[in-house]
Formats: sequence, structure tokens, C-alpha cells
Amino acid sequence: MSIGDILYLSMEILKNYIFACTRVHSSSLAAILATLFIGSATFAAFSTRPGIGAIPYTTGTAFGTTFRTFAPNATGVTVAGTFNFWNVTSLPLFSEGNGYWSVDVANVQAGAQYKFVITNGTQTLWRNDPRARDLVSSVGNSVVFNANSYVWQTTNFNMPTWDKIVLYEMHVGTYGIPASGATPATFDECSAKLDHLVELGVNMIALMPICEFPGDRSWGYNNSYLFSVESAYGTPNDLKEFIDAAHARGIGVTTDVVYNHVGPNDLDMWQFDGWSQNGLGGIFFYNDDRANTPWGDTRPDYGRGEVRSFIRDNAMMWLDEFRMDGLRIDGTKYIRKTGQDGNEIPEGWSLLQWINNDVDLVAPEKFMFAEDMDLDPYITKTTGAGGAGFDSQWDAGFYPKIRGAIIPPNDSDRDMYSVRDAITFSYNGSMQQRIIYTESHDEVANGKQRVPEEISPGDAGSYYARKRSTLGGVLAMTAPGVPMLFQGQEFLEDEFFTDDVALDWSRKETYSGIFSLYQDLIKLRKNASGSTRGLSGFSTNVFHINNNDKLVAFHRWQNGGDLDDTIIVVNFSAKARLNYRIGMPRSGLWNCRFNSDWTGYSADYSNTLCLSTSTSPVAWDGLAQSALVSVGPYSAIIFSQGNVFRPQDLNQDGQINAADLTIVLSAWATIGGIADIDGDGIVGGGDLTSLLSAWGT
Repeated sequence: MSIGDILYLSMEILKNYIFACTRVHSSSLAAILATLFIGSATFAAFSTRPGIGAIPYTTGTAFGTTFRTFAPNATGVTVAGTFNFWNVTSLPLFSEGNGYWSVDVANVQAGAQYKFVITNGTQTLWRNDPRARDLVSSVGNSVVFNANSYVWQTTNFNMPTWDKIVLYEMHVGTYGIPASGATPATFDECSAKLDHLVELGVNMIALMPICEFPGDRSWGYNNSYLFSVESAYGTPNDLKEFIDAAHARGIGVTTDVVYNHVGPNDLDMWQFDGWSQNGLGGIFFYNDDRANTPWGDTRPDYGRGEVRSFIRDNAMMWLDEFRMDGLRIDGTKYIRKTGQDGNEIPEGWSLLQWINNDVDLVAPEKFMFAEDMDLDPYITKTTGAGGAGFDSQWDAGFYPKIRGAIIPPNDSDRDMYSVRDAITFSYNGSMQQRIIYTESHDEVANGKQRVPEEISPGDAGSYYARKRSTLGGVLAMTAPGVPMLFQGQEFLEDEFFTDDVALDWSRKETYSGIFSLYQDLIKLRKNASGSTRGLSGFSTNVFHINNNDKLVAFHRWQNGGDLDDTIIVVNFSAKARLNYRIGMPRSGLWNCRFNSDWTGYSADYSNTLCLSTSTSPVAWDGLAQSALVSVGPYSAIIFSQGNVFRPQDLNQDGQINAADLTIVLSAWATIGGIADIDGDGIVGGGDLTSLLSAWGT
């Protein structure tokens, strides 16, 4: 028995003792276990056995591959492949005495195909490697892969700070433009569309699952091989090249990983070494009623040390070798308990803690988030406080409230108090512990449509669909939380999500104004112009709620003051509100930074003027100051105080346009003055070039 096995057994004994003697709540138990064993670097080091799978090696001039696998019930294991003409007896693996088998095979290089041949009594089982790093397909052979074969080009990428993250959920097979309509898009074809995301302004891609799954098309949540990249999308190095290209553009990449079940199809892990109980999955899975999930009887056995290491090692592989910038762990509800109303699985909870503790230990900048959907604050509490230790989680409360306020056709059905609750909700009082959105893969499929299509069935480009769907976008970008868009949302994609229909990229031109609107919102959310720092702050006050006229106004701030305090006014009614009074947190002039009713976003908008407004000492909304604003139908406006100094904005009106050009031309050839933008002492061609380069901003 290894040290890791001894530690794991000790942990199980301790767990059972605590259950029997104290009957503590599972979150408290998890905290104790995390402190004593699971979260410790020592336990992680002992319980993670290196070199499992097919690992190429080089020693001097000699080279080959080490084949190693876990098959505790096997009576013998061999490896067969292209390197020994698939001979089932010539290359036996040697038992290490702890359920592991291994052999070094000389002269086997990356690209060689192989399978393990396992005997158990009279059974002879041909099995793909559960840790295969590459496969021909989910029903093909395992392929030896050299994890160090890719040469990274981008070495200076820095993660955006979490308060500035704007996520973009992407499905590889439908995001890029495929070479053939009969095949899904590849990593390379998605790389060709990365500049679109640069133009949009998002800074973090959230890939839907990219592990090997049956067939060529899938959402990815039925992955059969957790360590291998989906072969229809490309090779492992193609994925690395995609991540490299994203990093070169300042965009981080996360991926969705599925640990609540595996498969259930094309699953060589099932009864891998011939052993099972109750006709269930064998060594990798629970063999009792805990096996059952909504997707099949394939819940991993989180209580078996080797399975825990299998999952933990997988998470660390994506973050380390592939340089992913975070992970979304899918369906954590079904890791920590057997079902929505099922029994708790304490070892599933402690596994999540172990993963998050190890990530925090070696790469605390990585963004770890969960899809749990139970509004459970313990998901994002620290492990020391008994939580699972995630940095953030999808917010199950935001999208239904906001969609409920923008989809109904009648204004009377919109509830401003529900909107308030969506804006102000938080996990543990932290802005960045929730991810907010109006569209995701789950919310635009399974009988649901894209928001514009829900608003105007059959006419997703209508005035009302454009107006009200983008109100949802405004709230996702301005409410406290980490905002997320689903692919195509930025150009009003109307197709519900399916894995066999690519994005309609022609809509980017058709709805170029809507794309510009999302660009402007993302700039404000990231404080790219330096005028809305409050949108990445932790403080929020919804100070104005008018449920009769369907308006809300709220205040976001970080430290407060000029260029920080940010006011958002949202009109959920079909009637424009002119000279409408709202409270203001500070006296003085407030500048309009955004107006979704601008005709630049769509020619049929009202262009209700959003002008700078000064406060007066009229108490309103519980605030000492107030001001008059005008907001168009189904529109939002955003204000902050102070001016962002840009040398090209010569009259400091917030726009670089003909008025500034007039100042330059009228001062042409004169010495110094405000029109000397480049500071060379004379107003001339350099100043004109500088102004024109910033034109329209």
C-alpha cells in the first residue's frame, strides 16, 4: 500500500468518525477535511501519481514511451499498437503492486496508436487509455502525444483583473466558419474569428466543453475522454495554438469541464478492468445508487483516491499545460449531491475543495467558476469557511428576472422590484462572485429561444426585439457581477442554439449598430475610457424604482468621485420620459456617457437627447441632490461626473469631431496653444493627424 493510499484511508476513517460522533453539516465537515488533508499540498503531492497514461521519454540518445495505467482487478495487462503490429502478448506491463501497471517501450514516438489489453479471468478487454492525450476518435485508438511538442509564441499574457472580466461563451463547432457545412468548425477556423472578439472588446472566452465526445457534433457535455481534445475540432496542439492566438490578442481562455458524469457512450472507462458491482461501471464509478445522474449511471467515484487524482490532475492539466486561464466546472450540484433533492456526497464536496485549494496554491490568478444554479453562497465561500472555494458561479437568479422584464409584450407585466432584486443580489456580498447574463447555451436552447426571438417571434430584428433585448445587455454590463455574452448575442443572432447550425455572420453587418452598442457597453464596463470606474466597483444602490412608469435608476461606485460614481437609468416602457427627475449622490454636472436610443445604433430609434445635466438641491429618492434627465422608450442612459482629458478633445465636450477640427484649422501655423496636440511648438500636420486618428471617439 502506497503512502497516498494510507493517507486516503486515514481520511476516510476520520470522515466516518466525524460523521458518527458529531453529525456535523457537510460544509463544516468539508472545512475540517480541507484543513487536515484535502487542501494540503502534502496530500496533493502524495495522492497524485505522476506519469500515468502514455508518456514519451528521452534519455540521452534513447527514446520511447512509458505506458502506465490503473487496473487493480486485472490479472494481466499488455499494450498493443502500431509499434508491435497490435500483438497482444509481446509487451506486458508489470504490476507495481498497488493496482498500477507499467512498462517502458523503446523507440515509440508521439503519433503511435495503442490500446491496453486487459485480462481478468477469462475476460480479454481491449481498452483505450482513460488518460489518452489524443485519440483517432471516440471509437478509434489512443494516440501517443508529446505534451511538450508545442512551442508557445505568447509569453507575456496577463489575465484581466477579475473586476474587469467580460466573458464570451463560445461553442467551437458553431463559432468559426467551417470549411464544409457537413463538418463542425475547428480550432483553426475559430482562431480566424478572434479579431472579431478584439473588435467587440471582450477579454475572456468561455469555451463549452472541448474533450473527446461520441461523433463529430455535440454540445460537449457527454465527453468520454477527459484528457483528450475532441478530434473533430483538431489536435491538442491546435487547441494550444488557439489559446496562444487569443493570448496574443489580450484575450484569456477558460473551458468547461464535466466531472459530474462521464459519457455515457463510447466509454472504455466503463468496467475498465472487468470488475463491477450491481452491473454498474466498475473502478472509475460508483457501483451503487450514487452512480445515477440525469445523464446515465456514470457518476465518478469521488471516494476512491485514484479517481479523485484522475479528476484533479485533469483540472491542473488544462490550467498548466494548456495555459487555460480558468475553468468552469459543470453541474457542481451533481458532484456535491446525488440530485436536486438528493443526498449529499461529502467526498464530492471535498474534491471540489481540493481542486480549488491546489489552484489557489500554484496559480491564484486563474478564474475558477461553477455552474451550480442553487443560489448557494457556500459554492463561493473560501474552503477555510467551509465553502467549495470557487471564485465565482453562474447566477441562477439574474437572467429569469431580467428576461421576465424584457420579454413580455405588455409594459404592465414588467416588475421593477424584481429588476431591483436581480441587480442587487450577491453571493457573500461580493460583486465578482456571480456571473450574470441574459443568454447562455442553456437559456437559448432546450425549448427556449434567443431573447430577440422570444420578444418578437419570427421577427427578431424588429424595433421591440432590438430595443428590449439590448436593455438586458445594458443590465448585464452595468449590474454588479461578471458579465457574459453568448456567441452571436452581439449581432442579434436569432437561431436557438444547436450544435449543427453555425452562427449567421452576415448579421454582424445587418445589425452593425447593435454590435456598436455592445462595443460601447463593454468599453464602459471595463472603464476603457476612464469615465466609469464605478461599474467595476463593489458598491451598488438602486435608489429609484417607479413600478407605475417602469423605470429604475441605480448608482455604482468603487471609491466615489469624478469618473467613478456612475448612474444608470433604465426605462422599461414604450413611452419616452422627458425632464424626469431622479436623485443624485453628488452635486454638480453629470455627463452622459451612453444613450441606447441613439440613432447611430439604429436609424429608427428616437434619438431622445441624453445631455449633461446639473443637479439642484431638491431632495429626491432619499438623496439630497437631484437632476432632470430624458430617456427614450425602452432605453437606458448612463452618467458620470468629470472629464476624461484627451488632447484631441480640444473643447472638452466629450467628442472628437468637427468642432475640434475647426479649432485646429483656425489656429493653423500658430505657435503653442491648446491646438498644439503633439507638443512640437506649432500647430500643423502632426496635430491634424493626431486629431483625425481619434476622430469620432
